[in-house]
Amino acid sequence: MNGEGDTHLTIGELARRTGLTVKAVRAYSDRGIVPPAGRTPAGYRHYGPEAVARLRLVRTLRALGLGLPTIREALDRDTPPAELAAAHAEALAVQIRVLTARRAVLMAAVRRDATPEEMELMHRLAALTEDERRALTQEFLDEVLNSPATGTGLAGVATSMTPHLSDNPAEEETEAWLELAELCQDPGFRDAMRRTTAHHAEDRPAHAAGVPRPDPEAVIRDHTAPARAAGIDPGSPQAGPVVDAVTAVYAQRCGRPDDAALRQRLLARLDTVNDPRRERYLHLLAVVNRWPAPEPLSPELDWFCAALRARIAS
Repeated sequence: MNGEGDTHLTIGELARRTGLTVKAVRAYSDRGIVPPAGRTPAGYRHYGPEAVARLRLVRTLRALGLGLPTIREALDRDTPPAELAAAHAEALAVQIRVLTARRAVLMAAVRRDATPEEMELMHRLAALTEDERRALTQEFLDEVLNSPATGTGLAGVATSMTPHLSDNPAEEETEAWLELAELCQDPGFRDAMRRTTAHHAEDRPAHAAGVPRPDPEAVIRDHTAPARAAGIDPGSPQAGPVVDAVTAVYAQRCGRPDDAALRQRLLARLDTVNDPRRERYLHLLAVVNRWPAPEPLSPELDWFCAALRARIAS
């Protein structure tokens, strides 16, 4: 400390008190971030005690990633450090979201061995705004659930099938969104979903409109799971009662007799529903929406379709 106490500090003393190098202190001074209080008769710069606190704040803000122009502007305006930190934290959050999305695209490209065209599509999908994502999925659901061919509106189903990517998605959520968005644009998947919706509409008799009834797939799960757990072969006679129980419920739902035509109708429906892309969509939807992973339905449908075919053939 010099003879005048803390009122006249040299660059060297500032460096010692702040843990910075003399070169760094001089650079900050040259930029006007820590202006000198004056000069000694010999022409050396000296600083007041406030320079210590100012430099310590500069050192902290630099360590947190703020640029020197931002720091100088904030100090000149006497911006409270908390306010400055909040603004920088938000800027970092934006950067993190961008970097997370970019990494998700790159990792998805690696896993799929993507072509340049596929990478370009994934990059475009990852960069969509929330409104653009909503419009993309809404257009898909409007087409497959409310097309003129189905003659039905399934608002509840649409709600349950709508993805909502969070503002701060994890990498796996972004990857799931990318794949889900690509599925939404797959013409083959759209056609399969339209046919599934058409089957759903055709299986509801007019007098049952608005009356909740279990979907055949739910009935199949309830009846097939115990049979599969017991090791019953779908082509065996022991599978017959399971088929009969399901078709009886299906016949009641449709308001039709449980005959060969109805069983062929059910088989056609299940062949459409049992599309691996549909199950993949539901899995990806759960990842994006942070829902519990759905139980796969394909093992139950595979078993029941085999059992139903065996009964039809016999």
